[in-house]
Amino acid sequence: MFFVINKIEQVSHRTDGLHNPKKSSNPMVLGIYRTQSRTALFTVYSKKAYGEFWDDVERKKIASRYWTFEMKALAKQKVAEAPKPPYIFKLTIIGWIFVAIMIATMGLIVYQETKPPVPKSAAYVAMEQAPVVGDIYLGRYEVFKEAGERIASEIGFGWFKVIKVEGDMYYMAKSTEMSKTHKPKGELNSTDFETESTPVKITEQVGYMINMKATDDKMEIYITEKK
Repeated sequence: MFFVINKIEQVSHRTDGLHNPKKSSNPMVLGIYRTQSRTALFTVYSKKAYGEFWDDVERKKIASRYWTFEMKALAKQKVAEAPKPPYIFKLTIIGWIFVAIMIATMGLIVYQETKPPVPKSAAYVAMEQAPVVGDIYLGRYEVFKEAGERIASEIGFGWFKVIKVEGDMYYMAKSTEMSKTHKPKGELNSTDFETESTPVKITEQVGYMINMKATDDKMEIYITEKK
């Protein structure tokens, strides 16, 4: 962002009758100035004006350390009489756009923090609950020959039923008609289940997902929906 400081002349005064401390034969001019600071976002005028004496012949500024008592008195008087600045602070068009963006951003942040949470769907709430006897779930399973293996020897898709619950242990029975490939749930049997069940524990339950692992580490079940 650019930043520019300008010295703006407000008014100039003849100083007839005052003695030039540098060259007595040269007349002086008293200039009254303000500082203008400009950026891409705003413009600022200094609230207080200031005076400078100039040699009107050599066009050189006379340093304040050379000012006489009369020069100081005149400068103080004329500074007090200086016209007021058109404004002290003013936003540019870019500045107004920036402010609007910031207000909109802060408003959005406040809204996001204060808006009520989106109601959870019935399916989501059902998956958050702990399984109980009789619950039926849709998902897939992987069977491993040895515990710790990562390549499954058997994979199937279909429905599972909770047969028994003992603390954090769930006994899951597979449907009698599990599919080797993924199929629409309406094409899978969700009413008939095997008589044998596998004891598993939940390893992760988040949103629409429940992951389970057999106690012997040879089977994993990934649940995605509750019937």
